[in-house]
Amino acid sequence: QVQLVESGGGLVQAGGSLRLSCAASGTIFTINVMGWYRQAPGKQRELVAAITSGGSTNYADSVKGRFTISRGAAKNTVYLQMNSLKPEDTAVYYCNADRGSLGTFWGQGTQVTVSS
Repeated sequence: QVQLVESGGGLVQAGGSLRLSCAASGTIFTINVMGWYRQAPGKQRELVAAITSGGSTNYADSVKGRFTISRGAAKNTVYLQMNSLKPEDTAVYYCNADRGSLGTFWGQGTQVTVSS
């Protein structure tokens, strides 16, 4: 099992920045990929950014150049640095841990609201 706890959401004006954190505990050595997803009201959950155990990253086109995903030195924490935020970035952001055939785990979500 893997437990994920997110933090760092909040209210920010357009053009501002926020940094989300996700702390993983449990059998973290089995995690292949960690990522951030978001879900806006009335929309499907979508991938924002992901990072593999080897450090490769992937971003949604809508956030490229503005968001950066990274892992802490202990590899059990993942960060999402969000710059130049736009109102359309408003959503609940979820941390995800993918263990392949061993299952996928989600955090409880953290609200990010960007005012215009």
